[in-house]
Amino acid sequence: MPKRDFKNKVVIITGAAGGLGRALCRSFGEAGALVVGIDKAALELELLGRDFKQTPVNFTGYVAEVSDWDLTQKLADKILRQFGRIDLLINNAGLSHRSRFAATDIAVIRRVLEVNFFGALNWTTATLPALIQSRGMIITLSSVAGFSPLLGRTGYAASKHALHGFFESLRPELAAEGVAILLVCPAFIDTPINKNALGADGNPVQHEQVVVGRKLDPAVAAQRILQAARREQKLLLLGKTSRLAYWLNRLAPRLYAAAMARRLRAEIE
Repeated sequence: MPKRDFKNKVVIITGAAGGLGRALCRSFGEAGALVVGIDKAALELELLGRDFKQTPVNFTGYVAEVSDWDLTQKLADKILRQFGRIDLLINNAGLSHRSRFAATDIAVIRRVLEVNFFGALNWTTATLPALIQSRGMIITLSSVAGFSPLLGRTGYAASKHALHGFFESLRPELAAEGVAILLVCPAFIDTPINKNALGADGNPVQHEQVVVGRKLDPAVAAQRILQAARREQKLLLLGKTSRLAYWLNRLAPRLYAAAMARRLRAEIE
């Protein structure tokens, strides 16, 4: 039986204008939530809001860069004043890179960490008092790279491993407060994050991404995340590739590393 109902609950979703972000806004909005979307892309966020005007989804959008702590704090306070409560935070905003570490400008690694880890840290910190008040929930989008090595993505993997360390440690701290935490680990979802990945010099990467398995449709992914949130799951391995990677890396890490390197080596050569 579902433990949580998101009808009339205030849900903040970062990276709302991206492929998975849009799908999450729709899924939780159709479940009755009051959706607040955060994204740095002003035009895409405005168009998303226009699209939702033709649907039952109750959507409010704010333009912000998740790595900006001062703006995050101000926006979280504004949302709390506007709606009177915050029930769910979905840390979805993300940035990837594909490049051999030895050739990568360290600024690229820092930028990935600023968005993926510190962006989630900023929004979690800013909304935590309200989430404790409402006995709410935090959902954070991680990746296969959050529990296993991934060739050509050292900074991305570092950011996702950091999310696991942080939120798995935060979970027992918040257990008595009634705040649940779900980590979501997809493999490949058909979203623009891979098209927008950074290369070694910080510019958009030029080579095509190597995909293992079939890309998951964002709408399907969003529905599975909604279902897992209702059940208060702690970990969601999203897709067959994610589940296979999780267990293979745990049971036969050398085999996993060798197979992964063979499949992805073309991306950094």
